[in-house]
Amino acid sequence: MPLQNRVTPTGEIIATPHRGMFTGNRGIIHDPATKTLLRKRWSSPAWLTCTCEFRGRRREVMAQQSWTELFFLDEATALAAGHRPCFYCRRDDANRFRAAWEKGNRVHDVRMHDIDTVLHHERLDHGKKRLHALLVPLDQLPEGAMIQQGETSFLVRQGRALMWSPAGYSAAEQLPGEATLLTPPSTLRTLNAGYRPVLHTSAQP
Repeated sequence: MPLQNRVTPTGEIIATPHRGMFTGNRGIIHDPATKTLLRKRWSSPAWLTCTCEFRGRRREVMAQQSWTELFFLDEATALAAGHRPCFYCRRDDANRFRAAWEKGNRVHDVRMHDIDTVLHHERLDHGKKRLHALLVPLDQLPEGAMIQQGETSFLVRQGRALMWSPAGYSAAEQLPGEATLLTPPSTLRTLNAGYRPVLHTSAQP
């Protein structure tokens, strides 16, 4: 049986055999004896997105009393859930993200701790995923943004809405009518400022 460690665009952690392109963490939120999640879904406001391969290191998933290994279909999924690039294993991406975050949010000399504080407020509403109103038409959202309609998540890609699933994306017949924003607003402004998340191959034209 697959472990419960795959993150959806809404931030929910589910069990699915699909591993995804990225790993990451929210601190320690599992019991290594049973390899099951605790009731809490984060223990740190630093929600990271990490590379699955780094300097040849290998970890047995959920086997240590260390950070809980989570997995994401792609970086757009991770950003929508409220994560950001890790400064340790993805330093170049983290620097690009921070530079675009500063430009998009009109701040200077920001620390990652400051970004984490903003994101923690934007991603949570009384412990659940915070949804945001769309302030622009769907076709004006930046590449890599994610939206929600009902129970379905969509990726915005080249003016189209691609339906998300743990296995990948499929094309929607048309853009959803009424939708809410999954990607935190400060991250959306980061995308508008030029940061481009790594997308799953199923999102390619």
